[in-house]
Amino acid sequence: MIRRALAAFSLSLSVLLLAALPARAIDIQQVTSPQGIKAWLVEDHSIPFVALEIAFRGGASVDAPGKRGAVHLMTALLEEGAGERDAVAYAEAMEALAASAAFDVSDDAVMVGFRTLTENRNAAADLLADALARPRFDADAVDRVRAQALSVIRSQDSDPGSIAAIEMAKRMWGDHPYGSPLTGTADSVSALTRDDLAQAHASVIARDRVIVSAAGDIDAQSLGLLLDRILGALPAQATAPLPPRPQLQLSGATTVIDWDSPQTVVRFAQAGLPLDDPDYFAAVVLNHILGGGGFSSRLMDEIREKRGLTYGVGTSLSNQVLGDSWGGGMATANDRTAEAVALVREIWGTIRDGVTEQELADAKTYLTGEYPLRFDGNRRISGILTGMQLMDMPPDYINTRNDRVRAVTAEDVHRVAQRMLDPKALEFVLVGRPSGIDSTAAAP
Repeated sequence: MIRRALAAFSLSLSVLLLAALPARAIDIQQVTSPQGIKAWLVEDHSIPFVALEIAFRGGASVDAPGKRGAVHLMTALLEEGAGERDAVAYAEAMEALAASAAFDVSDDAVMVGFRTLTENRNAAADLLADALARPRFDADAVDRVRAQALSVIRSQDSDPGSIAAIEMAKRMWGDHPYGSPLTGTADSVSALTRDDLAQAHASVIARDRVIVSAAGDIDAQSLGLLLDRILGALPAQATAPLPPRPQLQLSGATTVIDWDSPQTVVRFAQAGLPLDDPDYFAAVVLNHILGGGGFSSRLMDEIREKRGLTYGVGTSLSNQVLGDSWGGGMATANDRTAEAVALVREIWGTIRDGVTEQELADAKTYLTGEYPLRFDGNRRISGILTGMQLMDMPPDYINTRNDRVRAVTAEDVHRVAQRMLDPKALEFVLVGRPSGIDSTAAAP
């Protein structure tokens, strides 16, 4: 989990599930356990295997003041011993059952991916229940995992891409937890005590925060019993409130962070759209044409193919539980950065005039055609369904998504481009020594 921390910070819960769902209709059952725990279920009895994806709302955003990184470190320690088993004994017990439990965290949720054979699911569920309800936080495990976390922080502090991402998040979200790395700082993580980790656990791991999805060889009644077996011993309520919705703070400024490198890393961003916005799917198509479609996108064509200013440039719509943005990035030579940045602004503006019918058709063909190709079994289904619940998406979304993409017209794309894209409002963060560009924002 520690090794994935930087990716978790950069992407959070960007809705990659939009391109990761099956084309066939999926029957989602809504299940309630005897203790009242709710879940979504897709039954598939073709193999004796079940996958669960469990999320606890709040994630690293519920870190206590001055304790940034506590939920991240706590999450990494959930698999490092629980109940009567230390880290080694716990890992051996899971392995003996051919089961696995993977723990991860974003600013929006603590995530648990659980996989087990049908014949071993109760014994494996008991191990997971221990990890969630009775983590040990042994001193040797805390020291070892803390060292890993500090290594990640040092890597972030010495990598220009990470520096750019962190600064952009700070400029977007300010003092909100979204505005700082969920890994914390070297000082905050070094100061964390075992009591801090126990408090972080209580702040998020509780039944009132839980979201569950299951896929595989299990029926609704059996799933209800399994949910109570895994989650029934957890506290009824978490101790920390969920964070408020932040206000996006971008102003169209350019921030230059001096970094001794022949290249400048460029990040840019503006306001995005929530998933329930009527123009959202038009924005998905527009983003593909603008910069999300790889070599077929306008930014890639103009900046890489025609001028050779970068190896790659791309954009994405990012949707988190509490905030949305639209941005992208690239890296380019210091002496060509001004030209590349100017081109991004120019293309951000000219696409507001509309897209061609060919661009529209190609984008919709790609977006609907790749949709089933990224679908890969029960593990993926359970993760997608939990992500949908976390983002408050309706169950029928997975069976209507492609139709909504196909329904987008050129007029829809033009409308959302006019409404959303403003090159003057585009914020830039540059890490390097770009020629001919000065900061227009306060020094970080």
